[in-house]
Amino acid sequence: MRILIVEDEFTSRKLLTALLSDFGECDTASDGVECVDAFRKAIDEGRPYDLVCMDIMMPNKDGHQALKDIRAMEQEAGVSAADEAKVIMITALNDPKTVVRAYYKGGAAAYLPKPIEVESLYAILRNLALID
Repeated sequence: MRILIVEDEFTSRKLLTALLSDFGECDTASDGVECVDAFRKAIDEGRPYDLVCMDIMMPNKDGHQALKDIRAMEQEAGVSAADEAKVIMITALNDPKTVVRAYYKGGAAAYLPKPIEVESLYAILRNLALID
């Protein structure tokens, strides 16, 4: 599995990398701009990401806009809905509007609140059929 971790907080980025590295190759980005660049490069190389774990509140480009850009790139590349990257949106905001925007308008596969709980993350990965 190829994983992109998008998080502006160094500690959270390191934690997610440590939790996910056993399941595949992890790349990181510190904001939405880096995320979109890395995602485009992966598609261009023919090695797209299977999973993107992305913070919503980030500088330069937030998670909502980055997710919108990712979905546009996938559509442009002819990626079917079934083959889209699974995106888990992560945020400290427990705001229903934020969740609705991520899920229904953005195409996120799941939502994970901070602080990140290991078992919650692994349960999401199992539900998305990314791990056993």
